[in-house]
Amino acid sequence: MAKKGRFSRIARITGVSGKVGGSWLGQKVKGAFQSAKERAKGERETQIRGAREVVKTMGALKGAAMKVGQSLAQVAESMDLPDEVSGALRELNDKAEPVPFSIIQEDVERELEAPLDELFSWVDPEPLGTASLAQAHAARLPDGTEVVFKVLHRGIEDAVAADLFALRSMFVTGRMLNRSKAELVDIFDEIQDRLAEELDYYQEAANIEELRGVLAGIDGLELPKTHPRYCTERVLTMDRLYGMPMEEFRKVGSKEARDRAGNIIGSAFHHMLFEARVLHADPHEGNYLFREDGSVALLDFGCVKRFDEFWIADYAQLAQDAFAGKRKETLDGLRAIGGLTSHDKGAEDLAWDLIEVMCAPFKGENVTLGGPEDHVLEDLKTLAPRYLRYKSVRVPKEMVYIHRTLTGVYSLGRRLSATGDWGAVATGAHKRAIATARGR
Repeated sequence: MAKKGRFSRIARITGVSGKVGGSWLGQKVKGAFQSAKERAKGERETQIRGAREVVKTMGALKGAAMKVGQSLAQVAESMDLPDEVSGALRELNDKAEPVPFSIIQEDVERELEAPLDELFSWVDPEPLGTASLAQAHAARLPDGTEVVFKVLHRGIEDAVAADLFALRSMFVTGRMLNRSKAELVDIFDEIQDRLAEELDYYQEAANIEELRGVLAGIDGLELPKTHPRYCTERVLTMDRLYGMPMEEFRKVGSKEARDRAGNIIGSAFHHMLFEARVLHADPHEGNYLFREDGSVALLDFGCVKRFDEFWIADYAQLAQDAFAGKRKETLDGLRAIGGLTSHDKGAEDLAWDLIEVMCAPFKGENVTLGGPEDHVLEDLKTLAPRYLRYKSVRVPKEMVYIHRTLTGVYSLGRRLSATGDWGAVATGAHKRAIATARGR
C-alpha cells in the first residue's frame, strides 16, 4: 500500500474524528444548561449522529476500513448500545469487489511455488466469495478432494494497520461510544490482536486443527480439514463443506432439525469457552452451513480467542452465582474480573439488571429463543440509556470476544427459534471449568 494512499485514508478518517469530537464538545457545553433528561437525550442524539458519520466514511473507504469497522460493530453489540448506534454500525458488511482471477493465480503460484494446473486438477475462476481481507475459490486436488482456498489481498496488512490506527484515534478521542478511554483502548487492543491473527493463514490453519480436536465430541458438528502442502501465510486450503445457508434452512428445516442445530451451536460455544478455553469468536450466520437433519458445518477460523483457566473459572463462578440470584456474590465477582469498577449504587443496580436480563434464557427448562418467553432484546433496549451514564460498568478486555460470541450465538438461536435447556448446558460447563481450576 503506497504511503500516499495510507495517509489519505488516515486523513479521511481523522477528519471525521474532528467532526464527531466537535459535536460532543458542543453537546457538553449545551448540556451544562439542560435538565438531566434533556442532557441524556442530547448525548444519545450526538452519539447516533457520530455513528452514522463513521459508517458513511468507512463505507466509502471500503476494504480494510470496512473490516475494521465490522469488527468494531460486532464488539459494540456486546456493549448494550442504543439500537440506533448498533444499527448504524451493522450497516457495514464485509463484502468487496472481486479480484481478477489473473491476480489470484499469480499470488497462489508465487506462494505455493508451482503452476496452478499442477497444484489443482480444477479451479473455479469465479470466486465463492470476496471479503475485505481475502477471496475464496473452489478447487479440486489432484486426488479428487474438493477444497476451498483463500488468498489474502495484496497490501491488506498495511491497509488494516492504517485504518485501525485512524479508527482507534477517532473512537478513543471522539467519544462516539461514550465509554472510558481505558475501556476503549482495551477493546481496540483486542480487535488488533484478533485481526493480526486473521492476516496469518498459518495461524488460521493451526486454529482449524486445534478446534477439530476440541469439538470432535460434539455430535452433528463438522469442521474442515486443512491441506498443509497448499497452505502458506497468505494462502489457506481446506476441505470444501456443503450445506444450506441459514435463510434456506429456516424455510425447509423441521422444528426438530432447527432445535438440534441450535443445541449443537450452544453446546459447542460452552464446551469451547469453559472446558477447552479456546473460542471460535466469529459466530455470524455466514460461517455456518446447515443440513436437513440439523447437523452443522462450521467455517472461517481466523478469529479465535484463548483464555486462562483461572480467569475462566472466575467467570464461570460469576455466572453460577448470577443464575442462583446471588446479587452480592455476582457483583463482587464482576469487580474481580474488571466488569465493575465502583461501588456506586446506580452502577451496581445497572450491572445487576443487565446480568439478570442476560441470564433469563438460562433459567427455564425449555426456552425457545425468540419465543414469547424470551424478552432479552426488549429488556436490553430499556437499559441502554442507563448504560451510557455509568462508565464503571464496562467490558474488560477478556470479555470483549466472549460477549461478542455469546451475542452471535444467541442471535443464531433466535433465527432458528431453537428450544433447549440452555441452563443445563451452561451449568455443566461452568462446573467443569471451576473443577479444573481447582485441580479436581
